Amino acid sequence: MGDIGSMASRPLLGIFWMVLTGLSFVAVTAIVKHLGGAVPAPQAAFLRYVLGLVFLIPMLKPIFAARLTGRQVKLFAWRGAAHTLAVILWFFSMTQISIAEVTAMNYLAPVYVTIGAALILGERLPPRRLAAVLAALVGALIILRPGIREVEIGHIAMLGTAAFFAAGYLIAKQLSGEVGAAVIVGMLSITVTLGLAPFAYAVWVPVGWTELAWLFGVACFATAGHYTMTLAFAAAPLTVTQPVTFLQLVWAVALGALVFAEPVDGFVILGGAVILGSVTFITWREAKARRAITPAGPETKG
Repeated sequence: MGDIGSMASRPLLGIFWMVLTGLSFVAVTAIVKHLGGAVPAPQAAFLRYVLGLVFLIPMLKPIFAARLTGRQVKLFAWRGAAHTLAVILWFFSMTQISIAEVTAMNYLAPVYVTIGAALILGERLPPRRLAAVLAALVGALIILRPGIREVEIGHIAMLGTAAFFAAGYLIAKQLSGEVGAAVIVGMLSITVTLGLAPFAYAVWVPVGWTELAWLFGVACFATAGHYTMTLAFAAAPLTVTQPVTFLQLVWAVALGALVFAEPVDGFVILGGAVILGSVTFITWREAKARRAITPAGPETKG
């Protein structure tokens, strides 16, 4: 009885951690939206990463102990470059379009990862998974509605954001079998901070303690979100935790409407639901295929 209860609690624990993850990331978007254009996007992103370097301290020892090869350093540099561009575009999008639109279009990143894994890494793209990818792209069209309404620069920036985040994830996927998670996370913080520095310098404006405090809050919530996401993945399979991310869109819509007076757009909610449904299906198919080809054991991932 005790063992069964313990096993049953694991999915609930994963859902709990994923709910906290969503709340943390919505808090990030709320703070960035609150700052608006007061601090240029590259500078705001740079300060967020600089202030977040305090969380890097525990990761320094594993990074030095990893003895990275020249190839691995190059891959980390490329990942840092992709992530740098993604972060700048994301911060910029937050000043141009609604929180709901940013959140919904951010769901496209895993879809781009699936496409990239097929085109670049040579992974199979079975018909049903291909159909899910196409459905996700239809979801993006529902949000954008080109020809019916004007596609703004913020929407284009978010398409780029998801693409660059996906590129960074594909590189991380290559490195994940070679170095530990602490090294991957730590090197990302270092390379992105360095990558953002010249962009921030080019648009630098004076900032006060208030703006710095808000941006430190962004660093804290973002770090907390990534940590609780890791706990969620450890507690339950992605097929359990992935659908919970839809709550993030619900909270984003509510936040935009109640705090920032953004109109509720049913097409954005519908498009986001279609994209997330596709991502959930892709995740489920990937998990099913992995169980079919991967022997059970301590190294098996759900």
